[in-house]
Amino acid sequence: MDFQAFVDCIDVMTCVISVEMKEDGKYGDIRLVTGNKAYIASIEQVWDGPALMSNKFVPNSLYQNYFPQDLNFETVCYRAAVEKVPVHTYVHPERYDFWFDLFLLPLIHEGNMYYCTYTQQVTQKGDTRKMAQLSESTAAEVLNICLKLHGTSDFKMAMGEVLHEIRNLCKARACTILLVDTKEKSCRVLAEDREDKREEATMRSVVRREPDFYDIVETWEGTIAGSNCLIVKNENDMEYVKKMNPRWYESLKKAGVWSIVLFPLKTGGELLGYIWATNFQAQNTEDIKETLELATYFVTSELANDLLVKQLKILSSIDMLTGVMNRNEMNNRIDRIVVGEDQLNNLGVVFADLNGLKRVNDDRGHISGDQLLKQAAGVLQEVFPEGSIFRAGGDEFMVIVPDTTEAILQEKAAIIRKSDLGFGSACFAVGICFIENSKDILKALHISDEQMYADKERFYAEHPELKR
Repeated sequence: MDFQAFVDCIDVMTCVISVEMKEDGKYGDIRLVTGNKAYIASIEQVWDGPALMSNKFVPNSLYQNYFPQDLNFETVCYRAAVEKVPVHTYVHPERYDFWFDLFLLPLIHEGNMYYCTYTQQVTQKGDTRKMAQLSESTAAEVLNICLKLHGTSDFKMAMGEVLHEIRNLCKARACTILLVDTKEKSCRVLAEDREDKREEATMRSVVRREPDFYDIVETWEGTIAGSNCLIVKNENDMEYVKKMNPRWYESLKKAGVWSIVLFPLKTGGELLGYIWATNFQAQNTEDIKETLELATYFVTSELANDLLVKQLKILSSIDMLTGVMNRNEMNNRIDRIVVGEDQLNNLGVVFADLNGLKRVNDDRGHISGDQLLKQAAGVLQEVFPEGSIFRAGGDEFMVIVPDTTEAILQEKAAIIRKSDLGFGSACFAVGICFIENSKDILKALHISDEQMYADKERFYAEHPELKR
């Protein structure tokens, strides 16, 4: 067959791909046999974005001459050329800033060489209509997942239900969502659903047992190699993992994993984590990929929203300078205690104000003053690890201490009064009140506040040179 004459009859970017089949039933080299002018121009022209590994098209070249080895690309080529299945997929590989609308059609085979066409249309923005062109069964599965995500106020429980649906769809042994903090270099399991319910078999247990597990997670992006996911469905694909990432390969082997589909969860270029299913039913690989591609889009969106809400809650409740809770959260906590939502017994209330902050600000500057405030908050956190610590405003802190005694409260008040804050004569003025029932919280606040100001007056009476 004259492949060149064939592709030259097609206007859009098209090439012919060959897949070599070996005697052991595995496929070998995948090559770009020839291409039409539009396809060759897409390789040889200079364009914005990540450069290809080669900008010179050479007929019958290995595809890896132009971009890194990609199991997803190999899979669709194998399906079209060897299995004789027409393939259409709409994808956004991470290594490119484009969406690819791909069509592969089977051609003849000659001996152990199998051929297919590869046609691509490229756009910079994704077309949601094309993303939604799913089979009826896949659309139903994705809709079910979306309804579960929106059908409960318990986000973590909803994610667990979604993973249960995905695991059943994939007929997989386990399905997991792992959150990743690239700044802290840490990871944690958000949710998982497993066939094996033993605690020691869970991914949470694995992460706890292996403190350097994040080091393995860091290697996944390189193994995905710029694609939008990684699908390892058989022994041949596992050889790719062994070559690209031997450490992870050994970890998978140790865990009894022989197949895995892994999708990164990204929003705005930021990696939030990964979702994966292991030991799935390989014959349904394409349906699994199609479903997870779209499901991951919605999971990522919900995850990003949840993280944003938590971040906003932190910003509204935490004092950004000292890290303790702010006045807004203090008022909310007192309101909950007053109306009986938080019922506490044997409760201690502590007010602690900084003597000498103004002198530090005046003599050393406000950066030093900020350091003093942070040091003071650190002392309170160390002395009252069980307490709720609030920055009431300026140089004043308040602590609510549950399940304590008046003697313990007095002892701890003495400790913080004597604490060396690292700025000369700067120290705490302290007032405390112990109550047996939280219904007296407002009275306790008034008493401890008055005591604190009395303590402050005594300090400045003894050190008039430091008086503000």
